Amino acid sequence: MWIRGAILLIMGLAQPLLAQTLNTRAGAVQLTQMIGGLDTPWAIGVLPTGGFLVTERDGDLLLVQDGQTTKLSGVPKVFARGQGGLLDVTIARDFARTREIFLTYSKRQRGGAGTALAVAKLDANGRRLTNVRTIFEAATGGSGGRHFGSRVVEGRDGTLFVTIGDRGDRPSAQDRSNHNGTIVRVNRNGTVPRDNPFVGQAGIRPEIWSYGHRNPQGAGLDARGQLWTSEHGAKGGDEVNLVRKGANYGWPVISYGVHYSGGKIGEGTSKPGMEQPKHYWDPSIAPSGLMVYSGKLWPAWRGDLFVGSLKFDYISRLDGGNVREVEQIKGPQTERVRDIVEAPDGAIWYISVGQGAVYRMTPAR
Repeated sequence: MWIRGAILLIMGLAQPLLAQTLNTRAGAVQLTQMIGGLDTPWAIGVLPTGGFLVTERDGDLLLVQDGQTTKLSGVPKVFARGQGGLLDVTIARDFARTREIFLTYSKRQRGGAGTALAVAKLDANGRRLTNVRTIFEAATGGSGGRHFGSRVVEGRDGTLFVTIGDRGDRPSAQDRSNHNGTIVRVNRNGTVPRDNPFVGQAGIRPEIWSYGHRNPQGAGLDARGQLWTSEHGAKGGDEVNLVRKGANYGWPVISYGVHYSGGKIGEGTSKPGMEQPKHYWDPSIAPSGLMVYSGKLWPAWRGDLFVGSLKFDYISRLDGGNVREVEQIKGPQTERVRDIVEAPDGAIWYISVGQGAVYRMTPAR
């Protein structure tokens, strides 16, 4: 591991920034490769003080800053199997003061693994994480290596939303005695907010904010502070959802997809008391990261949703009003888009797993 870290450091020092252009409906954009040679990258977090963090699913957290790439020590030990490993990284809004970041990962548990959330500080030298503490882990995760979720989003009030997949156990997404197929909300110290919808209700996990989700791998806030998710369906039925407090999103009772065998899922596409998606794809695009754009560099895109496609190798732009796909931003640099975020300056950053790279999108000059 030390040898690989040293190689990354050398690569980070030597690697030039590679820029190419791509046409969009808002005009030409410039795509700059910020780092390449990554091994199954999963998430990026752009630091307000300069540089960025990127996770690799096998368990490495990399800091890229001032032309150098450093593998950080102090990262929690992960269950790196199947879709599990070191997953999301989110920069705390008060990072400039606290230097705190949030990480999600699959944690080994008795009989399997579950999605976990950790808070840590990036030391001033940019070499390691300190004061690392796991503040939440899913109960009764599962024995398989799929459907962990797992994005972490900081709400406007400082609480943390974490998306959790059904872990391949479909009925458990309707069983609120566990965390499978839910979005949970916790305070920054791991305690349960008193205004969570199911606090005090017997047999229901108090961290649950919403349930009936299959595998939400994208999540972000809009300008009003509302939470949006992008979620993997089965064969067809990938969804974009506006997440409401206490709501049931239907999986596996309702879906616009079918089983991989072609068989019908549940009871159809709708049922009273269950939410409808704001948008769905059929065929599936395998959606991952989701971001709602501020409009800072592209005013025409203000309020639009951007979702990465792992299957069809593009960035989907959805109109923020009608929530319909209006554009596919596609090129050689959008191979298997895993994460997509907006940087403090309004640039759009994303991960291309197929390229093993992080790209920065800006208006072409």
